[in-house]
Amino acid sequence: MSRKGRVLVAMSGGVDSSVAAMMLHEEGYEVIGITMKTWDYASSGVSKKETGCCSLDSINDARALAVRFGFPHFILDIRNEFGEHIIDNFVGEYLAGRTPNPCVLCNTHIKWEALLKRADSLDCEFIATGHYARQRFENGRHLISRGLDHNKDQSYVLWGLSQASLSRTRFPLGHFKKEEIRKMAGEAGFMDLANKSESYEICFVPDNDYRAFLKHRVEGLEERVEGGDFVLSDGTFVGKHRGYPFYTIGQRKGLDIALGKQVFVLEIRPETNTVVLGEKEELVKKTMMVRDINLMKYAELPEDITALTKIRYKHDGTMAILNHQPSGDMQVDFIDPVSGIAPGQSAVFYEGEDLLGGGFIKK
Repeated sequence: MSRKGRVLVAMSGGVDSSVAAMMLHEEGYEVIGITMKTWDYASSGVSKKETGCCSLDSINDARALAVRFGFPHFILDIRNEFGEHIIDNFVGEYLAGRTPNPCVLCNTHIKWEALLKRADSLDCEFIATGHYARQRFENGRHLISRGLDHNKDQSYVLWGLSQASLSRTRFPLGHFKKEEIRKMAGEAGFMDLANKSESYEICFVPDNDYRAFLKHRVEGLEERVEGGDFVLSDGTFVGKHRGYPFYTIGQRKGLDIALGKQVFVLEIRPETNTVVLGEKEELVKKTMMVRDINLMKYAELPEDITALTKIRYKHDGTMAILNHQPSGDMQVDFIDPVSGIAPGQSAVFYEGEDLLGGGFIKK
């Protein structure tokens, strides 16, 4: 056993997780690498070459780095668990008229659970990932704060982690910027890795076409939902659409309807296969409700605390007053109204740089 302990590092084959493993090895941890096979493109009904974290090339890249530094590397097949939890939820959310957040669910309910289970079997005290987030222990709580590189900060997708999971997790990249990580990879002799492009697609929607994915996964979906009504917010009928699951809140392009002005999707009503359209100003709201709250910085939030609130990953955030309801939901009252609140997406709360917690937007 090394002086720092044994750590199981999730290695996708990308530059971030590879450098995280390299850093921990050089810091004196006994590193074991693991690459999780979550998905294969054959299951999604597309024929393009596999790329990204589940491809053979990525697995080989992760293994090559492990061989170079002399630590073990394993492949963990979690496709069954991934399909049962992440894919089924993804499809179910769209069928319920919501916009899912698969990366959050995958982190909290699949990857961390799988990593910790494997870590126990390999006698690893810790697990580590290449997420850009910082962590510390303070006032009896394991905390996450935003990564130093705000352009790469990934704390948004980590709001669902439990205190028990965080107590065993390491984020080596939190105090570095992306260009520094690429430079480290190059200086270590991994130029291909240093220059490797990043994928921003959902891993199981390889062509970024979730509509085609839904059609493949749900037999007869088009026939079941096509021909629903487009209506305005006052109920006025303005046309027919392709089916409510194929639209998202705030969508403007691809509506295939001409009303003489720009219109956006305001609401999706799955029970009647209705999509509500309106002008941009109608997307603006001052209040939302958030469910399935997980608190991180505090065991209980101070009453009417004000926090920066992000309603999607690339959202800059807006200050809002948080009020925890007896039901367990969080009422969020924005200081300045925000546009495009989409049920199903994550709402994530910050106090300064610290992650307070988060939940899923209810309405």
